[in-house]
Amino acid sequence: MSYLADPRLDAIPKRLEDVKVVVAFVSSKGGVGKTLVSTLTSLLLSRRGVGVGLLDLDVTNPTVHTLLGVDPEKVRPLEEMGVVPPEVFGVRLMSPVFFTMGKPSPLRGESVSSAIREMLSITRWTGVDALIIDTPPGMGDELLEVLTYIRRFRAIVVTTPSILAIESAARIADVLGHRVEAVVLNMFSSRVVQLSRLAVLKSLAPVYTLSYDSEVEESIGCPEKLTSIRLSREVDEQIVNHIAKLMAV
Repeated sequence: MSYLADPRLDAIPKRLEDVKVVVAFVSSKGGVGKTLVSTLTSLLLSRRGVGVGLLDLDVTNPTVHTLLGVDPEKVRPLEEMGVVPPEVFGVRLMSPVFFTMGKPSPLRGESVSSAIREMLSITRWTGVDALIIDTPPGMGDELLEVLTYIRRFRAIVVTTPSILAIESAARIADVLGHRVEAVVLNMFSSRVVQLSRLAVLKSLAPVYTLSYDSEVEESIGCPEKLTSIRLSREVDEQIVNHIAKLMAV
């Protein structure tokens, strides 16, 4: 099928027309806590009474369902004039894992793009005011598809205090340009951050800092516990408040 003639492209904006704000969490490297932060943000927005959708856009290695403790064999989307994501702890979750059932999906190139277009075009975000997108790390096909087909999205760049991670975050923020809404410095410690490096990020967007929380690992798979740890309070006070202000505009 011709890329330009793909009928799914016309369906994508229609699926998102009632969503007030779309926020994509991005990172230049893996292991910086992007999926954790995006998932926590979704849960906490829902707790405030916001209709929230959470889209795991990592078609080859989705992990949001693991954080939420979702078994894809027991929790399934509903097919009704498209696909209605199941509600999990107050959040409408769509993930490739519902189609792969957790099996490996080693895709590349056009196969990755096609899978993303399929999810974006068939998913019905009924009752969703804020759509949170968890993108895989880097500047691959997944992020480029979002840039191409969801033009009104805002980006939150997640990084760590590592010099390498900060430099990479600055590069991905440069690609995203005016779409960068905020930068999240996860596992922050003032002892390991060179002020000159941090200044680069601060020149791009507001920088929020999240401290290391040793309770995260034992909370994975249990949203009730996950939203009660200290990290959750920091996310709520900074990132969730930021998105709430976006929605109020």
